[in-house]
Amino acid sequence: MKHGNEAGWLTPYGELSPGRQILLVWLSFLLPIALWCAVSYVPFIWHPLVRITAPSEVSYFARDTLVERSVFQAENAKLAQLGKPLAEGSPANPIFLPAPHEVSIAFYKSFTTPPRRKGEKWLHESLAQSIQVIFWGFLYSSVIGVPLGILCGTFPLFSKLTEPFVDFTRYMPAPAFGALAVAVLGIYDAPKVAIIFLGTFFQQVLVVANTTRKLDHSLVEAAQTLGANRTQIVLKVILPGISVDLYKDMRILLGWAWTYLIVAEYIGASSGITFFINQQAKYRIYDNVFAAIIMIGIIGFITDRLLDGIGRQIFPWQKSGRPGLLPAVFAGFRKPRLPSVTS
Repeated sequence: MKHGNEAGWLTPYGELSPGRQILLVWLSFLLPIALWCAVSYVPFIWHPLVRITAPSEVSYFARDTLVERSVFQAENAKLAQLGKPLAEGSPANPIFLPAPHEVSIAFYKSFTTPPRRKGEKWLHESLAQSIQVIFWGFLYSSVIGVPLGILCGTFPLFSKLTEPFVDFTRYMPAPAFGALAVAVLGIYDAPKVAIIFLGTFFQQVLVVANTTRKLDHSLVEAAQTLGANRTQIVLKVILPGISVDLYKDMRILLGWAWTYLIVAEYIGASSGITFFINQQAKYRIYDNVFAAIIMIGIIGFITDRLLDGIGRQIFPWQKSGRPGLLPAVFAGFRKPRLPSVTS
């Protein structure tokens, strides 16, 4: 028998207890890691290669060399026919699939090992450059896209004048503008910022416009009855009314911007975390490649969690919110309110 508002594991739209939520959050990470460990450490699951430990008299075998299992067996069959000692080896995975402990070590070594070639950047410098590209691209997109989206969602004039073209343009892949961006903006960070901008701006306008349209129209009608003008309706009714959903939209769109990072950093001069990943792949140091990719995920996840926490503070009245110090700073956006009209 369930107590209070606690729902079952598969209750539609139900709420899980805090303990179950924590358990599932941990499992969401532990299960993929467990699968990775199984593939890496259990020989009979997937180990298509053999790591040579004793090459015997096979000329192209060397200690720690990886060879196909079929090749290893064929060479041992030849050695057996000649009555010579057999080569020895242990099951192994391809070099492009490092084990979890190797990637864990790479997390440390990638920050402490200097670049192989002069002029190349350290990992932390590459990460910092990538974060700057994301920041500026998303900032420019938001400064233009959010106000335009609100106007499109509020006024049919802006909607009909803007959204058809935006809807048409959003189907054009942002990377297709790479050559043009380099021609106009040069080969360094500017075209990369432009690709992040193009990849998020058009989606942002449509998402924000759709969120704006979802506002309860009775609030606007009440404000109009009280004599509010258009500016008051937008600033004191619509903007506070959509603030919670708008904030959530921006969190989602920021993740969208990250998905364009790798493509953006290929444009012009290679730089940022993409350059680091490519260089490590050329050197066949795939544990560093995995570490860098996971670092991107960690940075994005932590950023989203921080924004979620800030959102709970700014909007304590929402279902999952909690009171804090920040609401006082953002008091003007706490709840939808009707403007006061003086006689």
